[in-house]
Amino acid sequence: MKIENAIRALAGTMILVSLALAHYVSPDWLWLTAFVGANLFQSAFTGFCPADNILRKLGVGGSCCTKV
Repeated sequence: MKIENAIRALAGTMILVSLALAHYVSPDWLWLTAFVGANLFQSAFTGFCPADNILRKLGVGGSCCTKV
């Protein structure tokens, strides 16, 4: 799997999980949704992507978030 697809899958999964937890457990889980969204937003401008670093350490290929 390309790193771009892995990041999208991870972000989407985290958002859906946090929404489910907010609905069934506590609205405080919406902070996780905000955190994921903020990271996606800042990585579009800065090129720094924490998920990219983590996924590369786990062995997922190439990088989409670093500037060329």
